Amino acid sequence: MGRGTRGKLRIYLGSAPGVGKTYAMLSEAHRRVERGTDCVVAFVEHHDRPRTEVMLHGLEQIPRRELAYRGTVFHEMDVDAVLRRAPAVALVDELAHTNVPGSRNAKRWQDVEELLGAGIDVISTVNIQHLESLGDVVDSITGVRQRETVPDEVVRRADQIELVDMSPQSLRRRMAHGNIYKPDKVDAALSNYFRPGNLTALRELALLWVADRADEYLQEYRGEHNIRSTWQARERIVVGLTGGPEGRTLIRRAARLAEKGAGGEVLAVYIARSDGLTAASPKELAVQRTLVEDLGGTFHHVIGDDIPAALLEFARGVNATQIVLGSSRRKTWQYMFGPGVGATVARESGTDLDVHIVTHDEVAKGRGLPVARGARLGRSRIVWGWLTGVGGPALLALALTHTNSDLGLANDMLLFLSLTVAAALVGGLLPALASAAFGSLLLNYFFTPPLHLWTVADPRNIVAIVIFVGVAVSVASVVDTAARRTHQAARLRAESEILSFLAGSVLRGDTSLEALLERVRETFAMESVALLEREGDTAPWTCAASVGAQSLVRPEDADVDMPVGDHLALALTGRVLPAEDRRVLAAFAAQAAVVLDRQRLQSEADQARTLAEGNRIRTALLAAVSHDLRTPLAGIKASVSSLRSEDVDWSPEDQAELLAGIEEGADRLDHLVGNLLDMSRLQTGTVTPLIREIDLDEVVPMALVGVPDPDLNVDLDVPETLPMVSVDKGLLERAVANVVENAVKYSPPDKPVLVSASTLGDRVELRVVDRGPGVPDEAKDRIFAPFQRYGDAPRGAGVGLGLAVARGFTEAMGGTLGAEDTPGGGLTMVLTLRAATRTITPDAAPEAVQTTAQAAGPQRGRHA
Repeated sequence: MGRGTRGKLRIYLGSAPGVGKTYAMLSEAHRRVERGTDCVVAFVEHHDRPRTEVMLHGLEQIPRRELAYRGTVFHEMDVDAVLRRAPAVALVDELAHTNVPGSRNAKRWQDVEELLGAGIDVISTVNIQHLESLGDVVDSITGVRQRETVPDEVVRRADQIELVDMSPQSLRRRMAHGNIYKPDKVDAALSNYFRPGNLTALRELALLWVADRADEYLQEYRGEHNIRSTWQARERIVVGLTGGPEGRTLIRRAARLAEKGAGGEVLAVYIARSDGLTAASPKELAVQRTLVEDLGGTFHHVIGDDIPAALLEFARGVNATQIVLGSSRRKTWQYMFGPGVGATVARESGTDLDVHIVTHDEVAKGRGLPVARGARLGRSRIVWGWLTGVGGPALLALALTHTNSDLGLANDMLLFLSLTVAAALVGGLLPALASAAFGSLLLNYFFTPPLHLWTVADPRNIVAIVIFVGVAVSVASVVDTAARRTHQAARLRAESEILSFLAGSVLRGDTSLEALLERVRETFAMESVALLEREGDTAPWTCAASVGAQSLVRPEDADVDMPVGDHLALALTGRVLPAEDRRVLAAFAAQAAVVLDRQRLQSEADQARTLAEGNRIRTALLAAVSHDLRTPLAGIKASVSSLRSEDVDWSPEDQAELLAGIEEGADRLDHLVGNLLDMSRLQTGTVTPLIREIDLDEVVPMALVGVPDPDLNVDLDVPETLPMVSVDKGLLERAVANVVENAVKYSPPDKPVLVSASTLGDRVELRVVDRGPGVPDEAKDRIFAPFQRYGDAPRGAGVGLGLAVARGFTEAMGGTLGAEDTPGGGLTMVLTLRAATRTITPDAAPEAVQTTAQAAGPQRGRHA
């Protein structure tokens, strides 16, 4: 069966259903068949779209495999049949589809992998919302969570990806003409998933994803063919930063250049020398990183000893088109050491890279010398180093002279050299140098003939002492440098671990601002930490957040202050930090600013969401008042007008019928108004439960008063042996009435609703079981939202508040209300309540807000 080589995968990618992916795939199949290619339809779903169905004519179709699942027969692709047929090309629609349990593979893309492995070329389709990495993004845009997804890597590995694009307006016209969904679903689709904003956002996602994939193809091709020159497919502007104050000017200039062309990118790069010594300000680099990210660019940190070469290598590696550099800060006399970075980059850039030299306020003001940050050994180590370097040689000389041991000058030198090395290990370079000098003097005076004189008779001894001093100084320098490098490496490792943890926790969103400031306080052993901000340069400082005993109001009052931009500062009290600690502190300060912005954006988003929800409810309320309330009012008005008419002599039967219509309309109005008032109370938080211990069998029968013909439509199974529940009797009665009346409306006339209760641990469950059409899983939560109608429920049936009120009342009492599938078909509402374990004192709530049961429940939220 295998052909020895893997088949090729071609994918038609769309932004939404109906853009024409399947049609384009079938058109490609017809073209290949006309060219003589052995092409078959392994699985194509035309969704009853006439134009798509016509495209299947003339193509060989592999029979589908039938699978029975939960009493229903499903048709899936027969992978074995396709493998036996072994065509050159197979068409497989809907790559992200989940197969019915019992299929060969769980997902269709796994079926496709088998076909590709057998050497069969595959043409498939997928929508952008089905890519696994975009699930959260699509959910936030459309409000619909995609259950069927395909890993991004599967799509990225495709040999060809072709975007099937269509403007949102054209797609909505297609939908309105009935070319995508059946007429009864068009209105719902256009007002929900197929809104112009949703389609525009999904289209942008698809375009950007394909653009990134094209960029990957371009990078792979350039790498495979060793192309180093720049291909100006899109504007990529690299900004070379030195860590100086001119960096902000360069970043803003680059951002303006990028805005002139569509799709421009800004990449800021700071190149540090490999020895770790730099004149860059960590605070300034943190500010510049934040600035470039705020402007939509990216920040990169590169190691390189040859700054111009490293900058050009980076620019060519990212396929940049322009480089932005600042005019040199070097003074005139410093040009005698070389032309500078800007001139070298401009000379070596070639014809494919444009170099912009931007003037700024720091030109020719000097760069300053690199600051070497050595290891801080501590007072005790320095003291012991000097004692070892000075006291050690004296004690050694005393011991050797009093023991009359003649070890020879060479061995004496080795002993003194060992003390010099020990001094370097303990106290650093200076004690080691002092040890070498003092040891050489002692060797000269006590152990070099003539003894006890500062002269040396034998020239060979002079050479030996000089060599001793040289070796001692060299060894001391090497040992000191190694010790400092070890200390620096350990410190940098600790810093990297801190920063890695910090960045990870902030990016994951699991760190609050107070927790971050507390970590700063613990890391640097400070007494208090505060994040201060102000609205303008002359405005007073205010404290955004603080931890510790002391609350600061000005950065000037702190022992350490770390500015973050112009109007934000991190202030610490407790001690003055050394210079090397400020680098890590700058990172903490920048992250604190990010967390503060994120918290405020989240707060604004929550407020906007609340306002939007309130606006939606107000709009729905107006719609309900304008339609659902007018319907019973119209019936009442017509009946009253008929009764008052003097032109007609109504019989007693007719009068009774008209009066019954008036009563029915009044009851409906009472139900609707009651639901609206209850929902208003829930939205404003004025529902105050009066919790008491009560028997469930006392409340449930009372809740059935408003149900039509409860003896025929409801089977009640509430044992008297159930424990008491801690509830508000009025709220529970209203919630049960809503749920039961809701179930009765959907259950067939010959199948009564079952209301049963049972215990589950410390909870009591009340189940309302109907045998109606049921609700899909994705809609089970939506039926509890206010003003929601499921399916094609009639408008006059209610305003869609019944289940919303029931859930609100249940949760106010500390219970839960959810929906489950009824085995065999239908819907089961599960109301879970707390079992009473002790007597609960009633809340001292005013009588005006204590709830009472009403005679009948409101209309069903699933359709009302």
